[in-house]
Amino acid sequence: MQEQYRTVAREGVHETEINRSRFICALAPAATEQEAQDFVARVRKAHPTASHNCFAYVIGADAAVQKASDDGEPGGTAGVPMLQMLLRREVRYVAAVVTRYYGGVKLGAGGLIRAYGGAVGEALDTLGTLTRQRFRLVTVTVDHQRAGKLENDLRATGRAVRDVRYAEAVTMEIGLPDSHVGTFRAWLADATAGTARLELGGEAYGDT
Repeated sequence: MQEQYRTVAREGVHETEINRSRFICALAPAATEQEAQDFVARVRKAHPTASHNCFAYVIGADAAVQKASDDGEPGGTAGVPMLQMLLRREVRYVAAVVTRYYGGVKLGAGGLIRAYGGAVGEALDTLGTLTRQRFRLVTVTVDHQRAGKLENDLRATGRAVRDVRYAEAVTMEIGLPDSHVGTFRAWLADATAGTARLELGGEAYGDT
């Protein structure tokens, strides 16, 4: 599992004009391949009269799923350069659609490759990226008497409290880097006089 990955900060659109053709790049975070496909379909529906709606997406922190489409442009001149730009910038869980409205001037294969790849690069620069770090989910169970102070202490020490549930006891879900688990276990025992219970859960990614 990758320690971290980058993704696009938000959904958005960036437009550029090259030799009278409009290139509109729409970017969106996509947690699954289905989300990426839904985004592509949504953009296509928004631009039914465009000359082309080419797309590329990368799903998985390790870029396990990679897809690209030229949508009628000459083979390898649109979707692939878009995909290569996403990979070169090391962004994951992202979908890109470049909509082209033809302006009457042919760009040639080299011009198309630069235009489609460049549109994605400019959109990434405009919208920005964020880094998501791998962490371990940890569940802490503590009595009501100590819960309030413990939660405050956790937040004060910068630990990511993801969820707090109140029942007979109070359970808190926390995200920690794997390397911090031992230190956290010792800190927790000290902070609660050994009364808190700690369980290690699975792994996930969060913003850094």
